[in-house]
Amino acid sequence: MVLPFSFFFSKNITVTEEPPEELKLCPSTLHLEACQFVVNDHTAQLCLRIVQWLEGLASKTLDLEREVRGSHVGTYLPNSGVWHHTQRFLKSGASSTNTVHHLDFDAPTREHAHQLPDDKKQDESILEDVWILLRAGRLEEACNLCRSAGQPWRAATLCCFGGFDLSPSVEALVKNGKNRVLQSIELETGIGHQWQLWKWASFCASEKIAEQDGGKYEAAVYAAQCSNLKRMLPICTDWESACWAIAKSWLDVQVDLELARSQPGRMQQIESYANGMNESGGNVDSTTQPSVGPENWPLQVLNQQPQQLSSLLQKLHSGDMVHEAVTRGCKEQQRQIELFTEVWVIAVMLSGHPVPLRPHGDPQMIRFGAHLVLVLRYLLADQMKDLFKEKLVTIGDLILRMYAMFLFSKQHEELVGIYASQLERHRCIDLFVHMMELRLNSSVHVKHKIFVSALEYLPFSPGDDSKGSFEEIMERVLSRSRDIKVGKYDKSSDVVEQHRLQSLEKSMVIQWMCFTPPSTIADVEDVSAKLFLRALIHSNLLFREFALISMWRVPALPIGAHALLRYLAEPLKQFSENPRTYENYISENLKEFENWREYYSCDATYRNWLQTELENAEVSPVDISLEEKQRAIAAAKEALNSSLSLLMRKENPWLASVEELIYEPVEDLFLELHATEMLCLPSGECLSPDANLCTALTSALYYSVDEEVVLSRQLTVNVTISTRDNYCVEVVLRCLAVENDGLGSHELGDGGLLATVLAAGLKGELVRFQAGVTMEISRLDAWYSNKDGSFEGPATYVVRGLCRRCCIPELILRCMQVTVSLIESGSPPESHDELIEMVACPETGFFHLFSQQQLQELLLFEREYAICKMEIQEERFS
Repeated sequence: MVLPFSFFFSKNITVTEEPPEELKLCPSTLHLEACQFVVNDHTAQLCLRIVQWLEGLASKTLDLEREVRGSHVGTYLPNSGVWHHTQRFLKSGASSTNTVHHLDFDAPTREHAHQLPDDKKQDESILEDVWILLRAGRLEEACNLCRSAGQPWRAATLCCFGGFDLSPSVEALVKNGKNRVLQSIELETGIGHQWQLWKWASFCASEKIAEQDGGKYEAAVYAAQCSNLKRMLPICTDWESACWAIAKSWLDVQVDLELARSQPGRMQQIESYANGMNESGGNVDSTTQPSVGPENWPLQVLNQQPQQLSSLLQKLHSGDMVHEAVTRGCKEQQRQIELFTEVWVIAVMLSGHPVPLRPHGDPQMIRFGAHLVLVLRYLLADQMKDLFKEKLVTIGDLILRMYAMFLFSKQHEELVGIYASQLERHRCIDLFVHMMELRLNSSVHVKHKIFVSALEYLPFSPGDDSKGSFEEIMERVLSRSRDIKVGKYDKSSDVVEQHRLQSLEKSMVIQWMCFTPPSTIADVEDVSAKLFLRALIHSNLLFREFALISMWRVPALPIGAHALLRYLAEPLKQFSENPRTYENYISENLKEFENWREYYSCDATYRNWLQTELENAEVSPVDISLEEKQRAIAAAKEALNSSLSLLMRKENPWLASVEELIYEPVEDLFLELHATEMLCLPSGECLSPDANLCTALTSALYYSVDEEVVLSRQLTVNVTISTRDNYCVEVVLRCLAVENDGLGSHELGDGGLLATVLAAGLKGELVRFQAGVTMEISRLDAWYSNKDGSFEGPATYVVRGLCRRCCIPELILRCMQVTVSLIESGSPPESHDELIEMVACPETGFFHLFSQQQLQELLLFEREYAICKMEIQEERFS
């Protein structure tokens, strides 16, 4: 384990923000570029926060030491670092080959000698404190210590550009203010040139000091300025210091690499070196490279750095340069965490809530537990025992789900995907489905946050069995949205109304697939096309169901269907402007969608006319103004013309031209039609089904076709009371597939035998059943199945044919109703005769779609029309 528990509770780790506009300079500086890089790079942000957190802990330790002891690191007598013993030795005239002859700070390096042991010990003590202050992020105090000890030159070597804090954080940027000094320097030398020169000099100093045994702390102090882990890690005897050294070095090198990208040719050289290091297994010694000057920085320390975040953390466990005390401490912490997780497991089990869906308890504790689980899984995946791994997966998923629900409850939907994506496949899918259902009626902004969170952190299509995918989530959401929602009904008439209102909730689900995917995900064009295709498929499925429950001649619009049209308006516009891949698949479903859009447009114009008629009927004919009469006539003509244009299409007959998979003749291929429906009286009230009613309905459905057909097609009917809603029945029809009905093409477009049987119930014309009782569809599916009942695929032509059987006769009868109204108002339509001929024409195939009662109604409308026409003619001749 690398990060202890306090990391997850730390409140001092600030979120990286954009640099303030007032501090931005033109031209830019290396500090601005470094801060902007950290803002844009999430991994760099994480490393910066780790560094800040570890420095904060060390700083608190120093403050505590000062409170307890009255003094702290860095408290020395003035000029304690001026080599007093060596000075007196030289003044006495003594001489030694191992002792320096001059007192300048370069003397030990130049003369290959040392100061006297007492002075060297004092220097090492000062540098140890300088290291501790640097480790606590107190660079300014470290420089002040050097100055007070009589070593201002050392303070100058630690502070580049006059002592400004150049750590890549917005806080340091704000502290420095507008750094015109740095800008002026870099205007002359170029961005980062002085910086890489100082880094290279610090590297040379740390290496030279180490080679001459100048002191491990002095080497480490300069190594900390240039990411030289080889000279830092040997003095890091606890995991906090080692973690700080590795994280800070990695971050500094990433910043240096980013600065190198702004300089022509430098990145090519660095990449060439990195490739050579990979080919040699990472064992290339940077000092053996042909050119190791400042212009090649940071090649000198590149091979010491972890290649990625997981390597950074793993280096603490098994790095060659890491002190053995650190490795030993990490193993001990790992053992303690396993023990802690065991205690957590017991606590969860004893709480009585092993599967919490609602967040409860201390938010900080929930957050801590979630992050602990993630770190354990990430770092110890290959080191955990099977028993502990099983517990970590099971209990860890519960903790992650609890925290995800906590974020969800606090309206942080955009963060949910980070944690939900770490759950087992089925738990991830369950969680997102649960959240999407809870946010179904929320604002578009809230729903979009969940949509983006799922797409960014989950694969779009199923691949890895252990990871949930967006497609699986949406399939579950779409499927569940079609289920009956159990409700409480005050009276039977409320049942029908509530079931119709549920059509709006069904249509709202389609909005999840109408959002535009974020451009940051892979294959965004393919994802957009797949979402659009799935939206079309599900919309067409709902359009069929909505059409079968919207044949009542009332002014109210079918709210579910028109909601679907609104949601799909923008995706349709985008697709028309930029057709994407899968165009062939989309075009097939798009044809049916256009058919339904035209149908519901006709339906809307009819209901608009009907509303006008009902309003006029409430007023005495003598009180209706000429303008109102003309408005009613215009509405009637619009309804009639729109319906006739749909009915008279020859090249592309309505709902009969969409291609479907054709099954070749095989033995024992069956068709099944599953319908969830209510039984409604002509008054609109709903029947409460019982066993006797189910038996009577079963018999009535059998009697809707000849006995010979029942036997030859092996027709079976099963009617049961729904387990989800006591007001609904489940109807399952099954028959043998034959040529032109299940096998081969379906030229008639009437849905075949199963559509014939169910249409009798939908039209309220069941034989030997209560007169006028109709079926109100809640859910409808048709399938191909084999002999043992396993589904082979959808038989969509059955449902489309059923819609043609019900919708086309109703559309024609509405046209007849409108023509009668027009002739009564003195404006006989010119298309009446065409309408009658169209019904009788064998080429259209409309006649056999009518039931006996519908034909009778058609004849009554025709009789009424003929009488009105004769009366008008008599008035003209009289």
